[in-house]
Amino acid sequence: MPLTPETLTRHEIVGLDVEVVAASNPDASGISGRVVLETTQLLTIERDTRVWHVPKADATFAFDLPSGQRVQVAGERLVDRPARRTANAGDSKWR
Repeated sequence: MPLTPETLTRHEIVGLDVEVVAASNPDASGISGRVVLETTQLLTIERDTRVWHVPKADATFAFDLPSGQRVQVAGERLVDRPARRTANAGDSKWR
């Protein structure tokens, strides 16, 4: 399945460029870089030599897709173990 704005939440997001466009913690807004690690509750974002751990549930993220599109996603939609989120979200015929 190709990575599109509609299927982003069902794909691996590690390696994508991301920006935190809104967050309950004002210091987290504006953080941008590459996703280097994803856990159930956190995205780890790295830029240059700096690393941030941003809670998924408390933020809204804008991901840059390889196609050049920019997709905004509410963090609540990403809260789950990455393997479970990619396997169970949506209308998978393999479920």
